Amino acid sequence: MSDVVAPRQIPDRLDRPLTAALFSWEMLLVLVAVAIFVINSLASPYFLNAWSLSDLTFNFAEKGLIALAMALLIISGEIDLSVAAIIALASTFMGMAVQAGIGTPGLVLIGLATGLACGAFNGLLVTRLKLPSIVVTIGTMSLFRGIAFIILGDQAYRGYPESFAFFGQGYVWWVVSFEIVLFTVMAVIFWFLLQRTSFGRTVYVIGNNPVAAAFSGVRVERVKFILFCLTGLMAGVASILLTSRLGSTRPSIAQGYELEVITMVVLGGVSILGGSGSIVGVVLAAIILGLVTFGLGLLNVPGIVMTIFIGSLLIVVIALPILWRRFRQRQA
Repeated sequence: MSDVVAPRQIPDRLDRPLTAALFSWEMLLVLVAVAIFVINSLASPYFLNAWSLSDLTFNFAEKGLIALAMALLIISGEIDLSVAAIIALASTFMGMAVQAGIGTPGLVLIGLATGLACGAFNGLLVTRLKLPSIVVTIGTMSLFRGIAFIILGDQAYRGYPESFAFFGQGYVWWVVSFEIVLFTVMAVIFWFLLQRTSFGRTVYVIGNNPVAAAFSGVRVERVKFILFCLTGLMAGVASILLTSRLGSTRPSIAQGYELEVITMVVLGGVSILGGSGSIVGVVLAAIILGLVTFGLGLLNVPGIVMTIFIGSLLIVVIALPILWRRFRQRQA
């Protein structure tokens, strides 16, 4: 009797990668982005202007940079609600440095160092003291923002060097801003980190089952600490860009950014419970939110309406997968 090896059965979704891609969440986001782009172009005659489209990139690049790091953190099962307050604190320290006569290189270093230090502080509280990240970062959100208010009060720091303005106002070529170039480069780096490295696979494993990951030899706490540091660092980068673009520092700077960043991440398909998500989805979600807020701005819609919309969108994108899962379980 001859040995016959049965052909290996390939799962249907893997056997048809094109079909899977066409029905993926990312493809849905592409369609939504195209639809919003068309609606904006019909709603406002100013939308399709090259410089208007360039201004659109400022609407999401700074928040998008934080969302890239936040995506990895949420995939690992943690969250950081203090990112906007980190921006405020970093901007305040940069403003103090300007008053002391420090130039552009020093300001950039201070912004990055402040973001990294704040992220490390959050990471230590979560990984060493075993405190819930949502509780820790709500606390540090008030702490960091409070320090900025104590230092500045109702005042503002101004007088930033002309060379510093390039980061938030400069263009690399024609209408292509430095911010969108930086966002694109960082998106590629984060995509590679998450999808093509062992570190990225470890982040997914931790998000799915941290206990099993620890028993498998994964240094769970160290990975989470690195992710908190990375998120803080990206908030520091965003503080440099935003402060440069505004040309001044106030303690209320970046207020509400944490809501938009988390909305970008969750809308991008990252599970709020951890364990799944992609950088491509987060980038598309950042573009969608940028299109929506910029389009509403061209129509002179008040900022509070945008905040209501973003808050409602966050609730919907969190609730829909849960409701769909319950519906499928009842049908089974």
